[in-house]
Amino acid sequence: MSTFAADTSLVLTRELRPVVRDPFSVIFAMVQPLVFLALFGPLLDQVSDLGTGSSLQWFVPGIVVMSALFAASTTGANLQQDIKTGAHERMLVTPLNRSALLVGRAFKEVVPVLLQTAIIVAVTIPFGFRFEPLGAVAGLAIVATFAVGLGALSHALALAAKDNDWVFWGVQQTLLFPLLLLSGMLLPIDGGPGWMQALSQANPLTHVVDAERALFDGRFAEAAVGWGVLSALIVLAVGLWVGVRATRAGAD
Repeated sequence: MSTFAADTSLVLTRELRPVVRDPFSVIFAMVQPLVFLALFGPLLDQVSDLGTGSSLQWFVPGIVVMSALFAASTTGANLQQDIKTGAHERMLVTPLNRSALLVGRAFKEVVPVLLQTAIIVAVTIPFGFRFEPLGAVAGLAIVATFAVGLGALSHALALAAKDNDWVFWGVQQTLLFPLLLLSGMLLPIDGGPGWMQALSQANPLTHVVDAERALFDGRFAEAAVGWGVLSALIVLAVGLWVGVRATRAGAD
């Protein structure tokens, strides 16, 4: 475990160095959730079945998950750049733990999400948003777990499509938006048709979003929290299994 932690830290540090040197992309990514809040949030005031005291209580946790979803799903794009420059092949011949290679790259996308969350909360508190600090920390741990698993799947997709960038982006975009919309992240699914509600319940992202809403509100004992933890752990386990196999196959 100490070797895994050290290798993960090494990969994370390497991945963050370009961000520190050129932070514009991160700054742009931090502005994006605020645009959603400003342009989409007011529309939710007209929705009556949110189940919370204000639209912000319902919407802000979903925006946090959305930021993690966008960031983690693009993990493979950075890998494709490393493949083109030969950096990925050089890392494969080192004794780095393969799981640490995946987790370190995925965590690089989680760090900006934590900063985004702090900005979102700071901006929305004056407008009535309230949160439970311990619940927010627990919620972010669930989001990070889910993001690492999704990042590993993105990593595997990039390896499968390493010679065709358009394949990676085509699959990523095709899967991203159905997952987002069916999770009830932007609008409640409860009033939708039966087939949509069934797909929503089969979507692991739905349970992560529901857990975030409960935890940010300080409701630790709700069943939604347990389902969110389970869904995040399943995505993590599947992502690491698929990602490690793809990495080893690519190294052979």
